[in-house]
Amino acid sequence: MSNFKVFNKSFSFSTKGEIDFVDLTDQVQEVVAESAIKNGMVHVFAPHATGILVLTENDYALLNDIKAFIEEIIPKRKAYQHPSNAHSHLRSMLLPPDTTLPVIDGHVEFGTWQSLMFVETDVYPRQRKLIMQVIGEQ
Repeated sequence: MSNFKVFNKSFSFSTKGEIDFVDLTDQVQEVVAESAIKNGMVHVFAPHATGILVLTENDYALLNDIKAFIEEIIPKRKAYQHPSNAHSHLRSMLLPPDTTLPVIDGHVEFGTWQSLMFVETDVYPRQRKLIMQVIGEQ
């Protein structure tokens, strides 16, 4: 009999609007603990055309730098053909809507300063969903 297991969980959260950062680190750790999977991986997916996931340090100054960088590489104020939020879609094309992290001894392994952050790229506050799939052995 195999100890292999797949555990799926999703949850919703709200964002405050354009380039809002939501720290999901604790929620991912909680889902892994709930799964009872000891060793494997957790895949985290944000099923949105204008939302991204990044692994970075949750530091106010750094998040402001990231916001400025995103605005610099794909500016909001430019003549786009798609109405209202073309820049939001273009921004989400450059950074992924998903990530996979190792699970070791029942805990997600993050780097020393890493947090998993959802970045809202759309122009309005949104209700967002996150899907997590924990795969591995119990």
